Amino acid sequence: MKLFYRKSGQGQPLIILHGLFGQSDNWNTLVKQFSENGFEVYAVDARNHGLSPHSDEWNYKVMSDDILELIKDNNLEDVIFMGHSMGGKVAMQFAIDHPQHLDKLIVVDIAPKYYPLHHQSVLAALQAVDFSVVKARREVEDVLSQYISDLGTKQFLLKNIYWKEDGELAWRFNLNVMVQKIENIGEATVSDKICDVTTLFIRGEKSNYILEEDIDLIQEIFPRSILETITDAGHWVHAEQPKAFFECVMKFIK
Repeated sequence: MKLFYRKSGQGQPLIILHGLFGQSDNWNTLVKQFSENGFEVYAVDARNHGLSPHSDEWNYKVMSDDILELIKDNNLEDVIFMGHSMGGKVAMQFAIDHPQHLDKLIVVDIAPKYYPLHHQSVLAALQAVDFSVVKARREVEDVLSQYISDLGTKQFLLKNIYWKEDGELAWRFNLNVMVQKIENIGEATVSDKICDVTTLFIRGEKSNYILEEDIDLIQEIFPRSILETITDAGHWVHAEQPKAFFECVMKFIK
């Protein structure tokens, strides 16, 4: 599948992949910084997200294959691949399947383990929005507020609204497939081998996505990995502490 991506800068290729319900332009500020510091940045929309095509197939294997197609189409070598959350799982799967294409791997606030379903309230909120009735962004926000109290989460989701046609709003992501196949996103990274790509795991100090007990599993699959913790940050580490995040990544890739 040919994914949509935003390309900027010159130098070593750096692919950035967002998390669930995200899109490439969530990373605009950091993309600009990386592209100004010697990298050719590919900020990618995953399938069923942003401006990339929709598909009934949605799992880590096909998302890893999508990245392989992008790398081959652009003749990229010595790639640095950075993914956050769902994007981090795609990045890990890709590194296990196709290590020869990578120079370094950066996994942001996710471990290679199974995660139980925990997006039910968000999915319920999204499904409650009836675009045949709701005709303004403010009205969408009112519906979401009945299910979601966190302002940051609501703003993040609202970035996915667009005018499909005159007078009709829609979600950019493929909500139907997400509802049907959300369990695929919790699945563990599939690996019967170790991945010797040099890897940086970054976690937020306030996040519970990478726990102390996950470190053995990480080391088992990614023996050439280090783990950095960014203070005063939750799951959206890069958005909450962009300066510390940028410095941490640059130290690793330089």
